[in-house]
Order: sequence, then structure tokens, then C-alpha cells
Amino acid sequence: MGAIPVLAALFIVVPTLLRPEITNVAVNADDVISIQYSKQHMKKISFGLTQNIGAETTEVLTISNDGQTSYSLTKDGYSAPDVKYQLPKEEVTRMTALVKETGFMEIPQTSIPVKSDLNEYDKYGLQVTLDGKSVNISWPDQNSTDQFIPPLISQVQTSLDGIIVEITK
Repeated sequence: MGAIPVLAALFIVVPTLLRPEITNVAVNADDVISIQYSKQHMKKISFGLTQNIGAETTEVLTISNDGQTSYSLTKDGYSAPDVKYQLPKEEVTRMTALVKETGFMEIPQTSIPVKSDLNEYDKYGLQVTLDGKSVNISWPDQNSTDQFIPPLISQVQTSLDGIIVEITK
């Protein structure tokens, strides 16, 4: 008799743990979102007495409310042609839910500093505008900073990197 409540709890909890999806409860049809995500591979270049940090590779992903997506790549100073893509409405709704329901828009505008002794690192930037409110965040990869990068930022980054992989197949 004692095993029945345990089994019932397992049937409820296990699927939730195996599919950690964000629900779309708070997403309205009126929500207007735009996302601009940039990814740069930075490298220190020495000019004898002076040093400069510059981007070897820059990727920019722009997503508009209707799913129109643009991806641009600049590598070693040369730009590749932009890739246009139509994101499915379900994916735009999923991204809106991720931003809206997790409290992402309440993250303070921030720029997480990089360790000063690095020669190479990856740097990310994200601007999200939801219903007229904008949030700008920039951060390096976790190994390039002494500060903690919130898991929410990492989750949005992973979703956007997945979209880039889909576009560039």
C-alpha cells in the first residue's frame, strides 16, 4: 500500500525532470520580441610595445517577432553573406516564454568583466526587447571571468547557439 503513492509521485516527477521545458502559459499573442545575439572569439595581438584585443570571429544572430532570422559571420576581417532563415512560430513562442516566464527581463543591465591576463577568450552579447522593454547583457565564457554567470543567461545562450547550429547546417 505504501508503494502506490511513491509510484504515483514517480510517474509525475520523472517526466518533468526528463523534459525541462518552459511552459508557454504567460505568452500572449500581443507579445512583441526581438533578439540580437553576438558571439566573438577575441584574441590579443601584439604590435611590439603595444597590445590590442580584437575579434578573430564575430557571429551575429538577429530574430524578429515574426520569426525572420538573420545570421552573419565575419572571420579574419572578411564577411560571409548573411544567411536568412524563417524560424517556426513555435520556436519564437518558446524563446518568448523562456525570456518572459523565467524573469530574464528583470536581470539588471550588466557587463561581466574578463580576467586581465587572457590572450584568447569568447565574448557574448545579448539584447532582448520584449514589449518595449530592453535588456542588454554582455559576458565572457565562464573560464574567462572570476564572476559567476547566472544559469538563466547560459540557458538562453544555449538556445540561441542551437538556432545558429540549425541555420548553418
